[in-house]
Amino acid sequence: MYRVGIGYDLHTLVKGRPLILGGVTIPYPKGLMGHSDADVLLHAVCDAILGAAAAGDIGEHFPDADQRYKGADSADLLQRAYAIVRKKGYCVMNIDTVVIAEEPKLTPYKGAIRQRLAQLLKIPAGSVSIKAKTNEGCDDLGAGKAIAAQAVVLLKKKR
Repeated sequence: MYRVGIGYDLHTLVKGRPLILGGVTIPYPKGLMGHSDADVLLHAVCDAILGAAAAGDIGEHFPDADQRYKGADSADLLQRAYAIVRKKGYCVMNIDTVVIAEEPKLTPYKGAIRQRLAQLLKIPAGSVSIKAKTNEGCDDLGAGKAIAAQAVVLLKKKR
């Protein structure tokens, strides 16, 4: 049995925080504002994985009102979300993602992000797709005030 899930996240850019995308720190003068490390890509993947298994969403499992998750490493949150899904008998087959950001240019980091996601989920790097797009100058994403991410995940029921 196969299950498909989608995920989405968006955070605003602010000075004074590191920019972390897909578990990789990217040199940039701004980072994403959020209760955790605000890694929009890993948050979108968490929601896609949880959603595919009908196991809720990231906010239900790791609420931003809970001080235990203040400054949390999103890689840890992803591994915890995946543990929930594995307990339900599913494993990730592949992931397809899109990061929407005017800046910085992400092409130089896509390989490292792909490897990090593969490592976190214990799947082959060839099962992870990372795409980077701009918003062509439209809205807050296009003005460089925020970064968003989308993810689609295919789960398979383990026999």
